[in-house]
Amino acid sequence: MSHKQSLYMSAALGALIGAASLTPCPAIAQTSPPSSSEVQMLQQQVDQLRQQLQSLQDRAAAAPPAATPVDQLAAETPPPAAPLPRGAVQLGGVRLQFGGFIEAASIWRERNEVADVGSDYNTGIPFNNSVLAHEHEFRESARQSRISGLATGDVNDDTHLAAYIETDFLSAAATSNSRESNSYSLRLRHAYTTLDEDGWGFHLLAGQEWSLLTTNTVGIIPRQEQIPLTIDAQYAVGFNWTRNPQIRLVENWGHLWAALSFESPQGVLPPSISTQGNNLVNANNNGDASGLENNSTQYTNDLIPDIVAKLAADPGWGHYELKGVARIFTDNVNDTNNAVWGYGGGGAATMPIVPKFVDLQLSGLAGYGIGRYGSGQLPDVAFTRTNSLVAIPEVQGLVGIVSHPWWGNDLYLYGGWEHADRAGTPSTAAFNGGIAGYGSGALNNTGCNVLNGICQAETRDLKQVILGTWQDVYRGNFGRFVVGLQGTYEQRDAFSGVGGAPSTNEAIVMTSIRYYPF
Repeated sequence: MSHKQSLYMSAALGALIGAASLTPCPAIAQTSPPSSSEVQMLQQQVDQLRQQLQSLQDRAAAAPPAATPVDQLAAETPPPAAPLPRGAVQLGGVRLQFGGFIEAASIWRERNEVADVGSDYNTGIPFNNSVLAHEHEFRESARQSRISGLATGDVNDDTHLAAYIETDFLSAAATSNSRESNSYSLRLRHAYTTLDEDGWGFHLLAGQEWSLLTTNTVGIIPRQEQIPLTIDAQYAVGFNWTRNPQIRLVENWGHLWAALSFESPQGVLPPSISTQGNNLVNANNNGDASGLENNSTQYTNDLIPDIVAKLAADPGWGHYELKGVARIFTDNVNDTNNAVWGYGGGGAATMPIVPKFVDLQLSGLAGYGIGRYGSGQLPDVAFTRTNSLVAIPEVQGLVGIVSHPWWGNDLYLYGGWEHADRAGTPSTAAFNGGIAGYGSGALNNTGCNVLNGICQAETRDLKQVILGTWQDVYRGNFGRFVVGLQGTYEQRDAFSGVGGAPSTNEAIVMTSIRYYPF
């Protein structure tokens, strides 16, 4: 019984005793001993008092305790707010979280790509006919330094709003394009908003974000993508990705997720586009500077967004995905519009072979006209000899092993491959109408291994191995200070043509020093 209930009981008992003392009792006024009848009457009164007292006790035990001033104070005082993470600011109901890093990187290449920290894995690796193939290249760069900001607001327990923006400095006005990663100055990596309804399992994303084809680490959640740990800003051959504007719809049922994304389209054509005959052909155009596009690069004619779908599962051991993409490419020949479909499908798996120590990562994509979604940037489509477009058959794959052998260390090994088949052209040199399609056997490769020789070679295969490590020097209340070292070997093989099938290769060594304040 509580102290409060005891007080009620004492008061009730006192009242009953007082009432009993005022009750007329003939026996009290007598000087002689009470008779048996008087004793019986007194016993009945005592029994009645006991019954009333027991009834009051039962009522007091069943009644809810009344709030004392201390209880009221505890009920009215909200629980203390959780401390804000480092780099966060609370503005009303919205929390702002800042992020990013400062990087000092160095790049050494066996062959001169004339490139910054982002390598050109396809046409940037020169064949021996170019003087660049006989030069080394060394650069230092801080342009991959990054700034980000995240704003979040919890409308209620189920409804959450967020906006995320991220930028770096890897842009050059003359090379800005929309093919894989928007590189317009100031380079916008990410800029999107999200609406999450936990009660329905529904999630909406609108803005520029990694493509839905990019593998996630868990579910289908933004900022939880499985990005290769490379220093190289072009990541790894075989890695499926873009960063482009999109509208994404996601539904989740516990450990199962499904998503559909409508993403900004852009086709990748071979470096040199040839058209046959005297037909008027239009498949891409220089950007209109007044329309805020780059007039020194080309944009394809597109009808609909790229449509990407994904299923993801987290059964308790590992993460698994099935994904697909559908695209439409168009051109105009003699004032007639033509269209051809591109499409592809694939999957991904992340398996903790040794939990918390070693992960095995697998991903792949195969189809027609999917070159844009690989780091190697093989073309999507080519012209046939009748100037119609043909989607190029392609395969992309990536295998990764990521381990954490000791405190603060990430050790990674990636092996990637991107392959294209011939499209719209025969494999032999004899061809009525000249060179057409992609990978034509009529291409002149006779000078690919001769300095300043003629080399029309087109890439058939890109193969790459990357080994690297990151080591924390400091990680604590003042941020994270980390150093990285990476080595890369890549081989570029061309289709056979007149003069053979040339190959070239590239070795790259990169270092990085980064400080993450938040």
